[in-house]
Amino acid sequence: MNGLLRYITVMGRDLSVYLPPEYAYGQDRFPVVYVQDGGDLFLHQISSLEELFSRCVIRRLIFVGIKPGRRNDEYTPWPSPALSGRFAPFGGQGRGYLDFLANQLKPYIDDTCRTLASPENTAIIGASLGGLISMYAAYLYPDIFGGIGSISGSFWYEGFMDFMRTAALANAQQKIYLDVGTLEGAGKTNLQAAMLEKTRQAYDILLQKGVSPDHCRLALQAGAAHGPDFFLQPGRFQAALQWLFPGAAVNE
Repeated sequence: MNGLLRYITVMGRDLSVYLPPEYAYGQDRFPVVYVQDGGDLFLHQISSLEELFSRCVIRRLIFVGIKPGRRNDEYTPWPSPALSGRFAPFGGQGRGYLDFLANQLKPYIDDTCRTLASPENTAIIGASLGGLISMYAAYLYPDIFGGIGSISGSFWYEGFMDFMRTAALANAQQKIYLDVGTLEGAGKTNLQAAMLEKTRQAYDILLQKGVSPDHCRLALQAGAAHGPDFFLQPGRFQAALQWLFPGAAVNE
């Protein structure tokens, strides 16, 4: 790793902040990707990401990984019953969590790092429930997050398809990347059995609502089921970034 990785606590939140190698030289500013689950999607793949940076396949990026508190509460948009009696109900505190990201954490990162702060240079991404809450951010903060990444997003969540059908997307320039494995939901008998179908529905809804195919991508991962080992398959996170931030751009 040639970039700088720092573990810090800001406003009671544990963060993993990665600065690309070029950050140490000159005064260039960089796009920022806010990553759920403490940044697991990038922490395990920094070397391969830096190799893509060096080849100008992906723009040089700052990553901010946010460790969740109560994950099943913060990553859900509204309360919902648990999937089984072994778990607590989902708390539905996603609106408050995203308010913290948009109105407290992002201003702090923009003040303390050399960022490109505009929506087209700001993305939010996560896996599973982290992908669900990232998609929710597209609706709540379209003027903040211009890039949305959902890897194996939990679109099975009760009421979310209805929300997408009725809610408006205010930023026509948002880029939305949906990624799902073809074996997701296999063997499930609860709402999660519809993971693949619901992700396809989410993509269709976005197109029906007027999102341009140039601004929305559905990637199907052949043979991939649901779980961290699949989320971190080589190239999966990188493909999302390459679509959201392709090539090397001159800083604005």
